[in-house]
Amino acid sequence: MRNLLLAAVAAALIAVPGVAPAQQPIVIKFSHVVAPDTPKGKGAEKFKELAEKYTNGKVKVEVYPNSTLYKDKEELEALQLGAVQMLAPSNSKFGPIGIRDFEVFDLPFLIPNLASLRKVTEGPIGKKMLHLMEPKGMIGLAYWDNGFKQMSANKPLRMPADYKGLKFRIQSSKVLEAQFRALGAVPQVMAFSDVYQALQTGVVDGQENTWSNMYTQKMHEVQKYATETNHGYIGYVVVVNKKFWDGLPADIRGELEKAMAEATTYTNTISAKENDEAKEAIVKAGTTTIITPTADEMAAMRKAMDPIYDEMGKRVGKQLIDDIIKTVGSGS
Repeated sequence: MRNLLLAAVAAALIAVPGVAPAQQPIVIKFSHVVAPDTPKGKGAEKFKELAEKYTNGKVKVEVYPNSTLYKDKEELEALQLGAVQMLAPSNSKFGPIGIRDFEVFDLPFLIPNLASLRKVTEGPIGKKMLHLMEPKGMIGLAYWDNGFKQMSANKPLRMPADYKGLKFRIQSSKVLEAQFRALGAVPQVMAFSDVYQALQTGVVDGQENTWSNMYTQKMHEVQKYATETNHGYIGYVVVVNKKFWDGLPADIRGELEKAMAEATTYTNTISAKENDEAKEAIVKAGTTTIITPTADEMAAMRKAMDPIYDEMGKRVGKQLIDDIIKTVGSGS
């Protein structure tokens, strides 16, 4: 794969300012792994629309959804090598390349709601974290929401004991590994694009995801039960290749920053609505029974997962966890 990426770099050089002929537009290849009709997919298209409008066609944004260019494990390397210019990976993706702080968002029940999330991502903590990736050749531009995660499997999931022995697909995150081990389940790292088939064939028994991801990837067709736990958050960090971004003319970069700010507001506005509509569509499909846990069942889940906070504090930073807990307060 690395050889393929290196070959792609040579082709990508035509998109670098100063290399392409003056009359040609600057090309931004924006790659992502989800469907076009998800919050991230629509956000990428909104950025394309605004970027091309505000630069009067001097920039052309090519959006590649559904892992058509690169899968989960490949996309960050592709960005660092310059084979693509922009991505919006989930927070979990940065841990494997040594930026573990973003895995804090994987901690179960840390972020109680969107209002609390905004206090983190739009405040000092979020702004500081965006700078962490610059030594890796990337610049963080924005935080995009997907939503809160639900559990699914082919058996009812109510109490921690129900998870025992089940194989769950996860993103590559040590926090998510610890989460499912705390429940007695077996976590298996797998690319997002492979999840449907893995559920269909029984390679894994269950998964965690937002309603919009579950519906657009048709996971509800191969999962008999979904439990509305809202236990964790899936969000994305829009990142751009640093060399490419720094090499842009200042006026072009300014217009792209404006486009990104507006695309971010758009994406984060529609994400909750998209998830509500996806949940309704799953109910209407009739293939998946949605379980609403009782307060006692949710308390048992929280209790089972509490120990991973101490364990993962050593990985993502205890001070960071404490700062977020202090920032979100009661979540009100």
